[in-house]
Amino acid sequence: MTKAWKVEPTESLRVSKGFTLADVDTGATPGFTGGKKYGEQVLETGAEQLSELQERLFADSRAGGTKSVLLVLQAMDTAGKGGIVRHVVGAVDPQGIHHHAFKRPTEEELAHDFLWRIRKEAPGPGMIGVFDRSHYEDVLVGRVRSLAPLEEIEERYGQIVAFEEELAATGTTLVKVMLHTSAAEQKARLAERLDRPDKYWKYNPGDIDERGLWADYQDAYQIALTRTSTETAPWFVVPADRKWYARAAVQRLLLNALKGLRLDWPAAEFDVKAEKARLAAS
Repeated sequence: MTKAWKVEPTESLRVSKGFTLADVDTGATPGFTGGKKYGEQVLETGAEQLSELQERLFADSRAGGTKSVLLVLQAMDTAGKGGIVRHVVGAVDPQGIHHHAFKRPTEEELAHDFLWRIRKEAPGPGMIGVFDRSHYEDVLVGRVRSLAPLEEIEERYGQIVAFEEELAATGTTLVKVMLHTSAAEQKARLAERLDRPDKYWKYNPGDIDERGLWADYQDAYQIALTRTSTETAPWFVVPADRKWYARAAVQRLLLNALKGLRLDWPAAEFDVKAEKARLAAS
């Protein structure tokens, strides 16, 4: 298959100095060489690679390895987080996945600092963790909805950076993705949910209220992205009006992260020749 990525997503989608969210074309396909049909083929082929690399990560942990990967998914409603979980993460062995969708904090969680509940869900050795929404809700919704004093929100950016540095120091590779859609695309997707009885369950009337704060959320994302995109844990903003592209791009980001771990299959802790002989004689 012809090389699909002219420019790797790790380069074309990375949030670097001078990044402006408003300049991102949500309908674009940065770095990709083909259209939807080719993108779907690339996703299917990449699933096999992703599955093998995930198994290698899992096997490494059984031999004492400490490495893991954490995929952080943030987005406005309808941007496609669920599709990423199903079509990208869903291609690998579920026993090697730790998925957690963070909802509104409980009373117990509110009694602790905002990272308390996040730490409990961090992936262990050999796992690919998936945060469907994450600790960033506390500087996004928290900022837009004034759920905490501004001074406290400001402190959280530094606390998040320190937390992610801590994760990285203990062997976790972070892949932080913002799925970026336009307001028009979100409106179309919400309309589809209202037109289809099989989609009613996905519709939340509160989504309309959040749409009214679209500009505020874009500002909050701009602040969060630029303040917490680091060398250790960079952000990647993925244009998501085209679902096929978003899925292919996130898959590629995960593949690159896993390849970067440079893991070999664990060596046998037994005499292979002797075991073959025993098996033949059994």
